[in-house]
Amino acid sequence: MTVQTSMLHVRVDDETKAQATQALAAMGMTVSDAVRLFLRRVVVDQAFPLELKVPNEETRAAMEESRAMLTSRRTGFATANALFDDLEKNSLK
Repeated sequence: MTVQTSMLHVRVDDETKAQATQALAAMGMTVSDAVRLFLRRVVVDQAFPLELKVPNEETRAAMEESRAMLTSRRTGFATANALFDDLEKNSLK
């Protein structure tokens, strides 16, 4: 008996898709395989298959710092020297 299938469209940024595709390929899976597995676990367990937690204060601060860093990087640097100066100033020594 043939099972009828449906298309599922998911929007994700290109970098996440590329990284997930590479990681899953190393496991012998495709992105479609992973999505099917995820949905199957939801059906079988009647629960979200990943543990979700509210981030603690330290994690929230790190998340906010990361967002701020991403926002500041979007503005770019006027010159390559400005980029190198920023890297030197903010590098761990």
